[in-house]
Amino acid sequence: MKRTIFFNLMLIGLFIGFISNAQNENQAKVQAYYFHNATRCMTCKTVEAEAKANLKELYGDKVSFQALNLEEKAARELAKKLNVSGQALLVVNGNKQVNLTNEGILYAVTNPEKFKSVIKEKVDPLLK
Repeated sequence: MKRTIFFNLMLIGLFIGFISNAQNENQAKVQAYYFHNATRCMTCKTVEAEAKANLKELYGDKVSFQALNLEEKAARELAKKLNVSGQALLVVNGNKQVNLTNEGILYAVTNPEKFKSVIKEKVDPLLK
């Protein structure tokens, strides 16, 4: 009797695990891209560092971050696909894009907390 109950509980647990995994795989992953040139100023480097740290702190693994040098072929191809022509900080979920470039330039150095709050305000809707 105890073995039957144990076996049934194990099957239920496995079933729930498979359902949960399938639901997670169906959800689109939110990607953050920071496109930059090879030669970079302090502000450009700070925008990257602050965006990466804030996204990690706010969203953990729900939002991935990737810095891309526009002078490399792979980055140029992705930039073209996303309609990026220069330095840009984009957060993408499927066909939805949020451009945080201006906010990054304005706040990353002078007001990092404001930058973090803008990231939260604009990225939260992409996760729904």
